[in-house]
Amino acid sequence: MGKGFQVVVVRDYDPNRDLKRVEELEKSCEVGSLLVDLMGDPLARIRQSPSFYMLVAEIDNEIVGMIRGTIKTVTRGGNALHDGNSPVISTTKLAFVSGLRVSPYYRRMGIGLKLVQRLEDWFRLNDAAYAYVQTENDNAASVKLFTEKSGYSKYRTPTFLVNPVFNHRVTVSRRVNIIKLDPSDAESIYRNRFSSTEFFPSDINSILTNKLSLGTFLAVPRGSDYVSGSLPGSWAVISIWNSKEVYKLQVQGTSRLKRTLAKTTRVLDGALPFLKIPSFPNLFKPFAMHFLYGIGGEGPQAAEMVEALCSHAHNIAKKSGCAVVAAEVGSCEPLRAGIPHWKALSPEDLWCLKRLRDDDDGVDWTKSTPGLSVFVDPRDL
Repeated sequence: MGKGFQVVVVRDYDPNRDLKRVEELEKSCEVGSLLVDLMGDPLARIRQSPSFYMLVAEIDNEIVGMIRGTIKTVTRGGNALHDGNSPVISTTKLAFVSGLRVSPYYRRMGIGLKLVQRLEDWFRLNDAAYAYVQTENDNAASVKLFTEKSGYSKYRTPTFLVNPVFNHRVTVSRRVNIIKLDPSDAESIYRNRFSSTEFFPSDINSILTNKLSLGTFLAVPRGSDYVSGSLPGSWAVISIWNSKEVYKLQVQGTSRLKRTLAKTTRVLDGALPFLKIPSFPNLFKPFAMHFLYGIGGEGPQAAEMVEALCSHAHNIAKKSGCAVVAAEVGSCEPLRAGIPHWKALSPEDLWCLKRLRDDDDGVDWTKSTPGLSVFVDPRDL
């Protein structure tokens, strides 16, 4: 029997009446090769943002779709204005589209488009100048919805770098000294060194002091001194976000043979940790992730510093029971070589951007050329 004519109602999400049905919808929708487990609160991933909103689509009292959105102020990177001889960082109000899900049975009915359009109405009502969305580059249905039907432009192609957490601790280079920064020092470094980076959030202090932020770590060459406000010739910095407290992921559709081989590596690594076998974690049941953000540095040893920080982050993740450590970096990121990852687990993303209104300075951010780096806000994952 065909679906026939059915009235789709798009309305605000109500946690008191919708929570259980939204959880069921989430579990029925594959997201690439992963399923997302929201751990009971579909707003958990967006509550950390300064402004957030969630909609659901309903047919005959059945929730068949959902979408989330947030708004914040960010920098536009290379689009800096100039006031005399002094550069003025160009900021804009940016909206983010996330969590779009449509029940498999009700796809190709325009429900996703309806949800996007209604969310954009809320963006405009709250004076957002741009909206952007992150999707996997090979997710044809999602790319088509946003670029062909919703007016978004393909904008940036960062890569989501995923590294497994092994059963053994990894060695941190003895050539590097790692220092945990006070949030105020971390904020100072980010504002002084990264505030002109594309997508840098103006409320970086709120991120660094968030309960999900496990800290910011600075790496300097062994023997170098760090004094607040003064950095050596080579240094790097990374912050860690505890996604474990918000959601979990699960790999689907893997053959029994591959699962057996993965389990074998874990058993060997657990029994003989001194061999440091690169074991494949159990990603076939819900697993947790730590996300590395605010990756940056300077100097000839910066990539080595980043690699040491990633090793340190791996050991923190191992202690907390996470299965992977992930980071997302721009396609031109010069420090990318220092970030350990498994290529098979690291998809290329596509960020799409849409202009919702004229910005105050009249510059169209959608037409800007990419810089070396982008700042990936962990609240957007």
